[in-house]
Amino acid sequence: MERALVIGATGGIGSAITAALQKRGLRVTGLSRRDGLDFNDANSINSVLTGLEPDFDLILVTTGILTAGRDRPEKSLREISAEELAAQFMVNTIGPALILKHAPRLLPRNRRSVFAALSARVGSIGDNRAGGWYSYRASKAALNQIIHTGAIELSRTHRQSVCVALHPGTVATRFTAAYPGHDKLSAQDSAHHLLAVLDQLTPAQTGRFFDWKGEAVPW
Repeated sequence: MERALVIGATGGIGSAITAALQKRGLRVTGLSRRDGLDFNDANSINSVLTGLEPDFDLILVTTGILTAGRDRPEKSLREISAEELAAQFMVNTIGPALILKHAPRLLPRNRRSVFAALSARVGSIGDNRAGGWYSYRASKAALNQIIHTGAIELSRTHRQSVCVALHPGTVATRFTAAYPGHDKLSAQDSAHHLLAVLDQLTPAQTGRFFDWKGEAVPW
């Protein structure tokens, strides 16, 4: 039976992905703060993941925050603060990077495996035409670099691995509740599309950034 590890399994998208994987017959290990995994505590990440047994066919990081100490993302340079930047980088970049650090041990070397983390289209430098949202954009852009660089290293030892960043779409969760004007996917629809994208990816596409439709997103 294939195994999957879902980080952030109690969140809106994470819980939908967990349910979809279980419906497929995978044995899913779901981790969240309830299990002692706290992205604001680097030691907890190492402690929890060190206790896991390989081999996972899929590791998917679904965590993320839009803001930390603010009620909305920054609209202008004058709103930038060191505290907000640091808090968002901790959850959106450093946390997933520390999960990826364990991937060489947790992923099998003798068959196809996938590591994916949820990024965001607004983290694309090439696709940024609106500006604003400094902390969130920067933390997701940094995550994209972590994924791209990690994919290069993984491919040397795990030749059948796929390591990618994913944009899940604008999903109807608490995360996007303050933005009612957007066309939103349900968490279940997003999960279905994301898993379908991952099903189609090959090692030749590792290190790239895809949206929920399977279309490449520019860095």
